[in-house]
Amino acid sequence: MDTGLIGAGKMGHALALNMLEHGHRVVVYSRNPEKAAAFTDEGLEGTADLAELVNKLPDQKIIWLMVPAGDAVDEMLEQLIPLLKKDDIIIDGGNSHYRDSVRRSETLFSYDLHYVDAGISGGPAGARSGACMMVGAEEKSYNYLEPLFKDICVEGGYLHVGGNGAGHYVKMVHNGIEYGMMQAIAEGFALLDRGPYQLNYGDVARLWNNGSVIQSWLIELTANMFTADPTLKTLKGVAGSSGTGLWTVEEALLRKVPLPVITQALYARYGSEQSDPFSAKIIAGLRREFGGHEEPGR
Repeated sequence: MDTGLIGAGKMGHALALNMLEHGHRVVVYSRNPEKAAAFTDEGLEGTADLAELVNKLPDQKIIWLMVPAGDAVDEMLEQLIPLLKKDDIIIDGGNSHYRDSVRRSETLFSYDLHYVDAGISGGPAGARSGACMMVGAEEKSYNYLEPLFKDICVEGGYLHVGGNGAGHYVKMVHNGIEYGMMQAIAEGFALLDRGPYQLNYGDVARLWNNGSVIQSWLIELTANMFTADPTLKTLKGVAGSSGTGLWTVEEALLRKVPLPVITQALYARYGSEQSDPFSAKIIAGLRREFGGHEEPGR
């Protein structure tokens, strides 16, 4: 298939190379003409002009967006809509909010265009060598694109989960689960670090990743992390939040579904962004007021 890709960051670039490796022609857009020209060295086609990107694609045009969620997607759609024609397809492969995906699909449908939301998991390595994709789309659009999904995903690694918005909804919940799993791993190793034994955490992680019930890619990555940096001295203890964890918790509140683990994992990330948090000062002050307790280290 001929595909136009917009957003050649780590994920987008890897995805473009994956498509190319499987025999698909990829035209990549970059606002930077020098960067656009450099794609040709990899066998891709580059352009710094959106109209040229569209014109390079035959009927039926497929435009794959890998831009940050939010306004950037809407701004790009505004620029693309006048350049497209009936039955052209836009795929949003970013982590957009599912309600935004529903809204965008309705807007595109009013122009006789089709919208597909593809939640992608596996990071840049997966995008390059075989991703996992959760696809929300009309049946007709999905059937047309399925050969492309099959080529660039791991075996069994793509699924039509429902209509527009469903792909990003499933990806949102996936990311919420990821928050909880990562928090559990982090807490477990924190306890090991305070425990009475001198342990090689890389060895422990490798052990757990061979036949234990918590064997997983995240445990494999934990082993790799400790092998490269046994004391994690190169890391700062700040864990950011991309937004999908918050959306998961908000959706749970709306649906009245208790998510204590995922919610606490989200709070832990927020807490990691604070140094000497104000709330901790309140607690320390109250302990001093009612019991004369001094803060540790004073």
